[in-house]
Amino acid sequence: MDNEKGTLYVVATPIGNLSDMTFRGVDILNDVDLIACEDTRVTRKLLDHYDIGTKTIIYHQHTRDNKAGEIINEIRDGKKIAVVTDAGTPGVSDPGNKLVALAVENDIKVEPIPGVSAINAIVSVAGIDMQKFTFLAYPPHKKGRQTFFTKVSESDVPVIYYDSVHRVLKNLKLLQELMPEAQIILGRELTKMYEEIVRGGVGDIIEYFENNSDKIKGEFVVVVYR
Repeated sequence: MDNEKGTLYVVATPIGNLSDMTFRGVDILNDVDLIACEDTRVTRKLLDHYDIGTKTIIYHQHTRDNKAGEIINEIRDGKKIAVVTDAGTPGVSDPGNKLVALAVENDIKVEPIPGVSAINAIVSVAGIDMQKFTFLAYPPHKKGRQTFFTKVSESDVPVIYYDSVHRVLKNLKLLQELMPEAQIILGRELTKMYEEIVRGGVGDIIEYFENNSDKIKGEFVVVVYR
């Protein structure tokens, strides 16, 4: 490998509580030449909190392929660049993996700077056997939604997926049709002020949120098991 090349750092950021940023993550973001992020305004809140003045550029799922190429060229020229998402670990349900793949193709060193992940957070408090599980990211909005939840209902290991405020209840009702015996561990707003973890049968969870509609807000991570 060409030692004059720079490095791509994949840096995990907090999913809500800024205090969850790692010491190493702060050091890296201070040290790199550039930070590629989904939304510069969101990332700037984190950087300002830790008094980090590093320049930022936008890199997200709608970024042109040639922009990714430009980032790689800067690393090839010796720059150190970090990639972050709005929250959590890059490469998990976001376009960070594309930039990593391009870096690997160009024989560029990629270094993980681990930290917070909603998956790890919910697994740590699940209280069930999570030695094996399947992660399916976000359910499709329309096409493929039935297939998605059929796959969930047929799994012989726990399934974790993310959901949004607009579809979480609708999706739980579809799951109930396919798997009425499903047990649920649902994390809402993990690490944030209004963090909540709800457990029970899928019917119980649906009833809970129908009776507490004010709590259908924020980000959701769902564990489904038998």
